[in-house]
Amino acid sequence: MTRQRKLILEILHKMGTHPSADELYDAVRMHLPRISLGTVYRNLEILSELGQIQKLELGGATRRFDWDTSKHYHIRCVECGRVDDAPLAPLQKIENELYGSTVFTIIGHRLEFTGFCPKCSLRHQSGSVSASP
Repeated sequence: MTRQRKLILEILHKMGTHPSADELYDAVRMHLPRISLGTVYRNLEILSELGQIQKLELGGATRRFDWDTSKHYHIRCVECGRVDDAPLAPLQKIENELYGSTVFTIIGHRLEFTGFCPKCSLRHQSGSVSASP
């Protein structure tokens, strides 16, 4: 594993959040000032393909990354885009029920919850932001 890739993986793990490539790039640049955004993107793609991280393609416009590769769900704030893990066990039973009852070969599923993070909830409660559908 290259030094850059190892550092990207370490920083992603230490962040403990679900950062975008841009956010991760900003954090990595503190340690490797000459690294390019393209290098960070390429390494994130490679780490994802190797199964060492998860690439999250959620409902928001920004792709995010997760160091936790176990099956789990996410909650996304529709206001600011923050993503947290959802404390819910994977719905393996539904996958198992579908297996054999469809012509598709089931390889997985995605479930995303949406709402407002605590910070955005406070803004909505105070009336400073109008709720969007």
